[in-house]
Amino acid sequence: MLIRKAPEFRYSQVTPKDAYLNRRKFLVAGSAALAMSRSLFSGEKLGGISKSPLSIDEKPTPFDAITHYNNFYEFGSNKEDPSENSGNFRTSPWTLKVEGEVGKPKTFDYDGLFKIAPLEERIYRMRCVERWSMVIPWVGFPLNALLKQVEPTSKAKYVAFESYYDKKQMPRARGTGIDFPYVEGLRLDEAMHPLTILVVGLYGEKLPNQDGAPIRLAVPWKYGYKSIKSVVSIRLVEKQPQTAWNNAASNEYGFYSNINPEVDHPRWSQAKERRIGEFTMRNTLKFNGYGDQVASLYSGMDLRKNH
Repeated sequence: MLIRKAPEFRYSQVTPKDAYLNRRKFLVAGSAALAMSRSLFSGEKLGGISKSPLSIDEKPTPFDAITHYNNFYEFGSNKEDPSENSGNFRTSPWTLKVEGEVGKPKTFDYDGLFKIAPLEERIYRMRCVERWSMVIPWVGFPLNALLKQVEPTSKAKYVAFESYYDKKQMPRARGTGIDFPYVEGLRLDEAMHPLTILVVGLYGEKLPNQDGAPIRLAVPWKYGYKSIKSVVSIRLVEKQPQTAWNNAASNEYGFYSNINPEVDHPRWSQAKERRIGEFTMRNTLKFNGYGDQVASLYSGMDLRKNH
């Protein structure tokens, strides 16, 4: 089984657009090089976006770094694989089924998602377990707005998520060390927290394929693998659900996966991180700096045991 390793960081991996494309043109020719351009992955603007009061006041990571240096194991395990291999991923038509311990199960089509709640721009810090981080201007709406529509019952304690998976469209998923479809889960109170959002875009445009189109989760106080991409199923359940990385390596990836500089990964420290675009390491913030909003969710819990 392949388990991801802590990366070696090079600033050249996240250079500005012009320099990045020049490097790619040296490596690949013709249409392959053009496929790396921004126009292939974005350009469709989203309207009616308001600025969320929950947005942080930090400079966002450049668009090209967000879309060319990320994890999406369905398209390969290297950081450039998602942008290189997801260009033909079909995201229309799309449906999102919400069921389980709910009073009113529903299936939403893509257009229906935009009727759930007003779109907001949420500039969030996002931190990867591999010790790199970004600041991303997501566009989305609170997950709790969707969950309220289906009316969770008293038996609903957790929320289980499942991503889309198609062997034909995602052949590089094989051999990446995890099982597919990708699954994740949150406790219901985590899912209902106003910081937890369903994302349909970034930088004011529809979500690019390699970043989890057409809809994904963003939970900014948890490591990035909790923010599942290309979601097709949400199920409210009574018992703690399975999660992809916990199934692959339970000693390394826990269910809660709250960002915590005091709890090391078994193979590397989590005390420091490198913000993409910066040369030096910075201190990792507990709960990724969102402790004032979310620490009360874990009152009385041993966060080393419940990692």
